[in-house]
Amino acid sequence: MTTSHPISSLLHHKKSTLWSVSPDTTVFDAIKLMAEKNVGALPVIQNGELHGVFTERDYTRKVALQGKTSKETRVREIMTGKVFIVTPNDSVETCMKMMNDNRVRHLPVIDGGKVIGIISIGDLVNWIISAQGATIEQMERYIAGVSA
Repeated sequence: MTTSHPISSLLHHKKSTLWSVSPDTTVFDAIKLMAEKNVGALPVIQNGELHGVFTERDYTRKVALQGKTSKETRVREIMTGKVFIVTPNDSVETCMKMMNDNRVRHLPVIDGGKVIGIISIGDLVNWIISAQGATIEQMERYIAGVSA
Protein backbone atom coordinates (compact mmCIF):
# COMPACT_ATOMS: atom_id res chain seq x y z
CA MET A 1 0.00 0.00 0.00
CA THR A 2 1.43 3.33 -1.01
CA THR A 3 1.54 6.20 1.45
CA SER A 4 2.83 8.74 -1.01
CA HIS A 5 -0.27 10.93 -0.84
CA PRO A 6 0.49 14.49 0.26
CA ILE A 7 -0.38 15.66 3.75
CA SER A 8 -2.61 18.31 2.15
CA SER A 9 -5.10 15.51 1.34
CA LEU A 10 -5.18 14.51 5.01
CA LEU A 11 -5.53 18.14 6.16
CA HIS A 12 -8.44 18.56 3.78
CA HIS A 13 -10.40 15.95 5.77
CA LYS A 14 -9.56 17.36 9.21
CA LYS A 15 -11.45 20.15 10.88
CA SER A 16 -10.11 23.44 9.61
CA THR A 17 -9.78 25.14 13.02
CA LEU A 18 -6.21 25.35 14.27
CA TRP A 19 -6.01 25.80 18.01
CA SER A 20 -2.82 27.40 19.35
CA VAL A 21 -1.41 29.22 22.37
CA SER A 22 1.15 31.95 22.91
CA PRO A 23 4.39 31.37 24.82
CA ASP A 24 3.02 33.40 27.75
CA THR A 25 -0.11 31.26 28.19
CA THR A 26 -0.21 29.42 31.50
CA VAL A 27 0.14 25.67 31.30
CA PHE A 28 -3.22 25.41 33.06
CA ASP A 29 -4.96 27.42 30.35
CA ALA A 30 -3.23 25.42 27.62
CA ILE A 31 -4.29 22.12 29.17
CA LYS A 32 -7.82 23.43 29.59
CA LEU A 33 -7.95 24.35 25.87
CA MET A 34 -6.54 20.94 24.92
CA ALA A 35 -9.24 19.21 26.99
CA GLU A 36 -12.03 21.39 25.55
CA LYS A 37 -10.92 20.79 21.96
CA ASN A 38 -9.87 17.16 22.50
CA VAL A 39 -6.35 17.65 21.11
CA GLY A 40 -3.03 16.33 22.39
CA ALA A 41 -0.81 19.20 21.24
CA LEU A 42 -0.96 22.91 20.49
CA PRO A 43 1.37 24.94 18.30
CA VAL A 44 2.95 27.79 20.26
CA ILE A 45 2.61 30.86 18.07
CA GLN A 46 3.47 34.50 18.66
CA ASN A 47 3.14 37.25 16.05
CA GLY A 48 2.38 34.60 13.43
CA GLU A 49 5.67 32.78 14.11
CA LEU A 50 5.95 29.19 15.35
CA HIS A 51 7.96 29.04 18.58
CA GLY A 52 7.35 25.44 19.55
CA VAL A 53 4.73 22.83 20.33
CA PHE A 54 3.10 22.21 23.70
CA THR A 55 2.07 18.59 24.26
CA GLU A 56 0.54 16.42 26.94
CA ARG A 57 3.96 14.80 27.19
CA ASP A 58 5.52 18.20 28.00
CA TYR A 59 3.02 18.63 30.82
CA THR A 60 3.49 15.20 32.36
CA ARG A 61 7.27 15.23 32.19
CA LYS A 62 8.08 18.88 32.83
CA VAL A 63 5.35 20.02 35.22
CA ALA A 64 3.70 17.10 36.98
CA LEU A 65 6.88 15.10 37.55
CA GLN A 66 9.00 18.13 38.47
CA GLY A 67 6.60 19.49 41.08
CA LYS A 68 5.80 22.70 39.19
CA THR A 69 2.31 24.19 39.19
CA SER A 70 0.33 24.51 36.00
CA LYS A 71 -1.23 27.82 37.07
CA GLU A 72 2.17 29.50 37.56
CA THR A 73 4.23 27.88 34.81
CA ARG A 74 4.18 29.43 31.34
CA VAL A 75 4.07 27.35 28.18
CA ARG A 76 7.39 28.86 27.01
CA GLU A 77 9.13 27.29 30.02
CA ILE A 78 8.25 23.71 29.12
CA MET A 79 7.22 23.59 25.44
CA THR A 80 9.13 21.52 22.95
CA GLY A 81 11.24 24.13 21.17
CA LYS A 82 12.92 21.86 18.66
CA VAL A 83 10.04 21.32 16.29
CA PHE A 84 10.03 19.11 13.23
CA ILE A 85 7.81 20.60 10.55
CA VAL A 86 6.32 19.44 7.27
CA THR A 87 4.75 21.13 4.27
CA PRO A 88 1.43 20.33 2.59
CA ASN A 89 3.37 18.60 -0.20
CA ASP A 90 5.20 16.17 2.09
CA SER A 91 3.89 12.63 1.85
CA VAL A 92 2.15 10.62 4.54
CA GLU A 93 5.14 8.26 4.38
CA THR A 94 7.61 11.13 4.95
CA CYS A 95 5.62 12.28 7.98
CA MET A 96 5.46 8.77 9.43
CA LYS A 97 9.19 8.35 9.02
CA MET A 98 9.91 11.75 10.57
CA MET A 99 7.71 10.96 13.57
CA ASN A 100 9.27 7.55 14.03
CA ASP A 101 12.88 8.69 13.58
CA ASN A 102 12.52 11.65 15.94
CA ARG A 103 10.11 10.07 18.43
CA VAL A 104 7.52 12.83 18.10
CA ARG A 105 3.76 12.49 17.83
CA HIS A 106 2.83 15.84 16.28
CA LEU A 107 4.08 17.75 13.25
CA PRO A 108 3.07 21.32 12.46
CA VAL A 109 2.28 21.83 8.77
CA ILE A 110 3.83 25.03 7.42
CA ASP A 111 2.90 26.74 4.17
CA GLY A 112 4.53 30.01 3.17
CA GLY A 113 5.96 30.45 6.66
CA LYS A 114 2.53 30.13 8.29
CA VAL A 115 1.23 27.24 10.41
CA ILE A 116 -1.81 25.87 8.58
CA GLY A 117 -2.37 22.72 10.62
CA ILE A 118 -0.91 20.07 12.84
CA ILE A 119 -0.76 16.35 12.09
CA SER A 120 -0.74 13.71 14.82
CA ILE A 121 0.31 10.10 14.68
CA GLY A 122 -3.37 9.27 15.18
CA ASP A 123 -4.28 11.30 12.10
CA LEU A 124 -1.78 9.30 10.04
CA VAL A 125 -2.98 5.95 11.37
CA ASN A 126 -6.63 6.85 10.69
CA TRP A 127 -5.78 8.04 7.18
CA ILE A 128 -3.91 4.82 6.39
CA ILE A 129 -6.75 2.65 7.72
CA SER A 130 -9.24 4.61 5.61
CA ALA A 131 -7.05 4.39 2.52
CA GLN A 132 -6.61 0.63 2.99
CA GLY A 133 -10.37 0.21 3.37
CA ALA A 134 -10.96 2.11 0.12
CA THR A 135 -8.36 -0.01 -1.67
CA ILE A 136 -9.94 -3.25 -0.42
CA GLU A 137 -13.39 -2.07 -1.49
CA GLN A 138 -12.10 -1.22 -4.98
CA MET A 139 -10.45 -4.63 -5.28
CA GLU A 140 -13.64 -6.40 -4.16
CA ARG A 141 -15.67 -4.49 -6.77
CA TYR A 142 -13.10 -5.31 -9.43
CA ILE A 143 -13.12 -9.01 -8.56
CA ALA A 144 -16.92 -9.10 -8.44
CA GLY A 145 -17.09 -7.38 -11.82
CA VAL A 146 -14.59 -9.77 -13.41
CA SER A 147 -16.37 -12.91 -12.13
CA ALA A 148 -19.88 -11.71 -13.02
